[in-house]
Amino acid sequence: MTILARLEQWRERGEISPEQHTLLAGLSRGEPFSLFLELNILLYAGILAFVGGLGWTVTTWSQQLGDAAILTVLSAMLAASFWYCFSRAPAWSPGETPSPSLVFDYVLYLGTLVWTVELAYVERRFHILSGQWDLYLLATAGVCFSLAYRFDNRFVLSLALSSLAGWFGLTISHWPSHQDAAYRQYAILYSLTVGGAGVALERRGLKPHFFGTYLNIAANVLFWSLLSGTFQREGYFVWLLWLLAACSASLAWGLSRRQFSFVAYAAVYGYVGVSAILIRELHGITAMLSYFFVTGLAMLVVLTQIARRFGRET
Repeated sequence: MTILARLEQWRERGEISPEQHTLLAGLSRGEPFSLFLELNILLYAGILAFVGGLGWTVTTWSQQLGDAAILTVLSAMLAASFWYCFSRAPAWSPGETPSPSLVFDYVLYLGTLVWTVELAYVERRFHILSGQWDLYLLATAGVCFSLAYRFDNRFVLSLALSSLAGWFGLTISHWPSHQDAAYRQYAILYSLTVGGAGVALERRGLKPHFFGTYLNIAANVLFWSLLSGTFQREGYFVWLLWLLAACSASLAWGLSRRQFSFVAYAAVYGYVGVSAILIRELHGITAMLSYFFVTGLAMLVVLTQIARRFGRET
C-alpha cells in the first residue's frame, strides 16, 4: 500500500484532519511547502539578537565612543525606523490591518527595541529621572501600546505588556523569592488588569484579534502567581484551591472556545501544583522518581490525545 493510500485511509477514519492530510500528501509527493512561520520567527529572533548586541556595544564602548556619537547613531536608527513605518502605513482601522510590506513589521520591531536601548542609555548616563525606572517602564509601555495599535503588531503589543509588567514590579530579579507575598499580589493584580483591559478593548471592537495575546499573558502570570503559593511552607492549601479553580476556568474556556493552549495550561499548572503538595509526603528519591515518571507519562498521553482530538475537530 502506498503512502498516499494510507493517508487517505487515516483521513477517512478521522485519525488525521483534512488539513493534515493535504500537508502530508503534498510532502509525500515532493511538493514545496511554506516556511513562512519559521522564517518569521527567525527574523524576529535575529532582530532581538542584533539589538542585544547593540546594547552590549553601547554599554561596553560608551567611554571610547562618547555620548554624542552613541546618541547620534541610536537616534538616527530610531528616526529612520519610525519614518519608514509612518510613511508607509495604511490608514488606521480598529479591525485587523495587513502589513503593507514584508519588512514593515521587522522595521517597527527594530525601532521599538532601539527606543528602549536609547532610553536606558540616557538614564544610565545622565540620570534624568534619578533612577526612577518605573517611570521609564510606564512611558515605554505607553509608547509600545500606541505603536502596536497604530500598526497592528502583536510583537510590539507583547513588549508593551512586558513593560507594564515591569512597572507593576514583575522583574526577574524578584522572582526567585517565591514566598514574597507582596510580589505575588502585584502579579495577580497585573494579570487581572491585563485580562480586564483585553476584554474591554475586544468588546469595544478595538483590534479584537489582540484579545488572545492579552488573555494568554494574563493567564500565565496568574497561574505562576498562584502556583508559587503552593510552594510555601504555610498556607499553601489555600493557594492550591485558588490554583485548581483557575485551572477549572481555563479548562472550561479552552474546551468551549476550542483553544488547546488553555487546556494545556490547566493540565500542566494543575499537575505541578498538586505535585508540589503530594511530594511533601513522599520520602526517598526512588518514590519521587517513580511518582514523576508515572504521572508525567500519564499527563503526556492525556495531552497528546486531547491535542489529536482538537486537530481532528478543527
